[in-house]
Amino acid sequence: MHITEHIKRAQGKTLFSIEILPPLKGRGIESVFNGIDPLMDFKPAFIDVTYHREEFIIKKMPDGTEDKISTKKRPGTVAICAAIMNKYKVDTVPHLICGGFSKEETENALIDLNFLGIDNVLVLRGDNAKNESQFIPDKNGNKNALELLEQIRNLNKGMYLDEEIIEATASNFCCGVAGYPEKHYEAVSLNTDMEFLKRKVAAGADFIVTQMFFDNSKYFDFVKRCADEGINIPIIPGIKPLTTRKQLTGLAKIFSISMPNDLVTQVEKSEDHAVKQIGLDWCVQQCKELKAAGVPVLHFYTMGVSEATKYIAHRVF
Repeated sequence: MHITEHIKRAQGKTLFSIEILPPLKGRGIESVFNGIDPLMDFKPAFIDVTYHREEFIIKKMPDGTEDKISTKKRPGTVAICAAIMNKYKVDTVPHLICGGFSKEETENALIDLNFLGIDNVLVLRGDNAKNESQFIPDKNGNKNALELLEQIRNLNKGMYLDEEIIEATASNFCCGVAGYPEKHYEAVSLNTDMEFLKRKVAAGADFIVTQMFFDNSKYFDFVKRCADEGINIPIIPGIKPLTTRKQLTGLAKIFSISMPNDLVTQVEKSEDHAVKQIGLDWCVQQCKELKAAGVPVLHFYTMGVSEATKYIAHRVF
């Protein structure tokens, strides 16, 4: 079922959803299930599965040649989505990224998803490769989320890369895109970031999932700006609790977000053992306020760990 249909059927009730990471190479599917099982009591409407670029090193071989060696590879997002749907009968939302994929490889992944009955995707450009100072697309790949979105929408019309295919079966993907209440780190301003989001919506985005935030006013301001610009698709807030002192600066730096002064003050005045509870309590209040405001979904970035999300969901839902 499309995410938009889940939201429509909820009739104003705030839904619960989670995002997980594929396990690192060498770990089995049980490591995924162990992070989901404790949260099934809250009946997630859908489960996002992220995709991470493969990482490589160049290794000099004994004969003097160089070889490209994979150093970090997670199991396939498509397969994990299928396993989750088979076990839990819950819709999944695989992330699709531009980096590291040609358009043909993207089309093949979409065909696989369509065959499996997975009809939701989150459309993202993706991060830079570890050795790149800026994003560099595959030679035959999509340059940004807008181009990737357009490819998926073409497939929804039965338009494949091979133009000789006629009377092709059209897919039926519901497409989510990312939104940044505090702007994407590469955008020069909030206005330019909003203009790019408007282009994605005009190209056919069905819903928006936001970057994490710790100040609800950032989300509410973002929703208002979107409405003022004529964006009227669902805007799902992305939530992650602070659980360690290190995250206070780490999350802010990695995701280019700000931390509320009150939260910073509480953490700085506390002992290390108290930080997690401060973060959990802060997130509970965040979620209660968002739910009272009628957000369509509370979407938790669990990173595959269920304990903190379970604590929060138990007090909010």
